[in-house]
Formats: sequence, structure tokens, C-alpha cells
Amino acid sequence: MTHKVHPKAFRIKGMEDFNIRGFYGEKMPQYLEEDFLIKDFLKTKLKEASVANIEIEHSANKLNIIIETARPGLIIGRGGEGVEILKKMVESKIAKNTKKSVVAKTSARQIKIDIKEIKNPWSSASLVAQMSAQQIEKRIPFRQVLKRNIERVMQNKEAKGIRMEVSGRLNGIEIARREWLTQGRMPRQTIRADIDYAQDEAHCTYGAIGVKVWIYKGDKFN
Repeated sequence: MTHKVHPKAFRIKGMEDFNIRGFYGEKMPQYLEEDFLIKDFLKTKLKEASVANIEIEHSANKLNIIIETARPGLIIGRGGEGVEILKKMVESKIAKNTKKSVVAKTSARQIKIDIKEIKNPWSSASLVAQMSAQQIEKRIPFRQVLKRNIERVMQNKEAKGIRMEVSGRLNGIEIARREWLTQGRMPRQTIRADIDYAQDEAHCTYGAIGVKVWIYKGDKFN
């Protein structure tokens, strides 16, 4: 049996960095719980906004949330109203999670939300996985979904190779199985290989279908 490792976790400290980073001090458990709470809330709230990644940066009196999305206008809103509303909702979520004695200390932290636009959604493994899951939920045959999305990704000059995998009760059959398609190069054992990886789930009437995407973008040399 092979030992499967998350491609990003495999490359941390070499090519990649953590999505949650910064100075925690003595409040490590409290702030870490808040980070996961913020991420879960934003993923459900911005489900239709094509969010590829959420990064959280901590400093002494500041909490910076960076949202990478293919549809920034949907989050920002008219004159930045959407960001302000989202900021207030995040503050209320943090306040509910903390005790009354701690609220006074945490309220002094300044919360900032930055929106980064992804110009080409087909170069992001997270967005490709989300779109594939949405297509499977609309009863499109999984092989058609894989072939179409692989062709669209490989049209980009940035993509050198792609692998897509689906697993579960495919097309509603009784026995669950796993199927995948690849195109181009995919050196998963090479640490310097820049591989963007993501996974998502399609929730159908007959159960959940897992979707995994690997996109190889060439080698990185520090």
C-alpha cells in the first residue's frame, strides 16, 4: 500500500506556506478555534461566489482575512457595502464564540478583509473541483464532466498536466467505485513540482460524490 500525502502539506517550508499564519501568543487555542470558525462561516456564506482560498493572518492587534475569488464583485457589492456587512458578521461570530470576559480584549483587534481576484478560474484546482461538483449535482454524466473540464484546463499555457478523480455511487449505481482521467505530466513524487490540489463533494439524491483535482504548473526553483 502506498502512503498518500496532501500535495501542499508535502511542500510546506519548501515551496508553500500555511493558510493560517501569524502571531498567536498565549491565546493559541482561542484564536485557532476562531480561525476554523471564520473559515467554515465564509465557505458557507460565499458558496456562490467561487471562492478558491481563504487565508488568515494574525498580528498583535490585527486580523487580516484574504479571500481569493473569481467573482470579487459579488462579495464587494456596491461601493464596498458587501465587505462591510461581511466584516460585521465575522465580528459577531467571533463575539458569540468568546466568553464575556474575553470580548473586551478581542474587540480591540482590527479586522480587515482583502479580496483578491482570480482572473483565470480554470487555473485554480479549487474552482475546477467546485465547478465539477456542481455539474455532477445537475445530473451531468461524470465522464462528460471529467473530459470537458480537463480540456478546458489544458487550454491554458500555465497547465502542464491535470488529473481528475471522482469516487462514490457514480451515476447512482449501487456499488461505489473510483474513476479518474489524466492528461499531460503529473510528477507527484517531485517536491519542486508546482502542483495545485483541491477536493470537493457533490451532494446528490443517491449520496455524496467526491471530486479531486491535481493541476501541474511546472517546476519551481527557489
